[in-house]
Amino acid sequence: MNTNRRAFLKQTGVGMAAAYLAPSLFSCAPRRTSSQAGTGIGLQLYTLRDQLAAHVQQTITRVAEIGYNHVETFGPEFDAKGKASFWGMNVADLTALLDKSGLNTHSGHYDLTEFLAPGNGDESVLKNAIDVAAQLGQQYLIAPVPPMQLVDQLTADDYLFIAEQLNRGGELAAKSGVKIGYHNHFWEFRMLEDGRKGLDILIEHTDKDLVVFELDLFWSEKSGSDSTAYFGRYPGRFPLWHIKDMDTDNTEPVTGPGYDDKPVMDIVTSISYAEVGTGSIDFKKLMAESGTAGLRYAFVEQDVITIDPFDSVAKSYGYVKQELLP
Repeated sequence: MNTNRRAFLKQTGVGMAAAYLAPSLFSCAPRRTSSQAGTGIGLQLYTLRDQLAAHVQQTITRVAEIGYNHVETFGPEFDAKGKASFWGMNVADLTALLDKSGLNTHSGHYDLTEFLAPGNGDESVLKNAIDVAAQLGQQYLIAPVPPMQLVDQLTADDYLFIAEQLNRGGELAAKSGVKIGYHNHFWEFRMLEDGRKGLDILIEHTDKDLVVFELDLFWSEKSGSDSTAYFGRYPGRFPLWHIKDMDTDNTEPVTGPGYDDKPVMDIVTSISYAEVGTGSIDFKKLMAESGTAGLRYAFVEQDVITIDPFDSVAKSYGYVKQELLP
């Protein structure tokens, strides 16, 4: 991974630890189930990426102690033999640690760059990800970004190819009891050359029975879009949400005239975040439309934290529990 791409992923919270994945076979490992499916509060672990890199067991324990009952993974890294690991921990050991901590993992972010890249479509990358997701007992395998080498030049045709690949991936994932999905940032809301937006193309050209969408509420709102309008336009397509808040002093939309042709990196560095409930996003309004969206699992996430990270995720957890969940 080149230096610019690594810096970009760190800033935007993409949650990918490796750019190249090795081939793997499908896993037939049994999936863990949860009596609390669809309830509780999740955390996208990329929020605590530095803490996980330094002390994975202590970090997972703290997450559970705060009250989170499920987590969304990111990565993993693959060695030369195709074996996966998260922060130096193999999949079996991570599964055991989550079980010991009382945490489920219903969803994970996986780098599908080589599978989604036009002219490539490397299926082995997807099979690797399905293998790990199935071992972890995850129900959803999420592509966190499009091929990042194209992010400043994405066309309608690129999005159509990605949609085709997601459909193809959905068919493969279904064989292992996993659903494939896509997570947005702001560039999917840029106006394309044909007057459409990338996210609309992806939703309209994917099979609702095969492909889901994880709406990052921060990015949809920061783009200047109305998230509830998307719920109404595409009901049931958003079973996963990322809940993170927007700095009240930095609410200007980042799509539209003057922005859609601007390099992504120039925009990313100007964005700031806030703990959930302390910023400008009206999450109560959005949560009122959760039924229309088809929400099943919501994950707190914060890309950049300016206070103690554990205090940050605890503050966000407290707001979600007290104000957003019944």
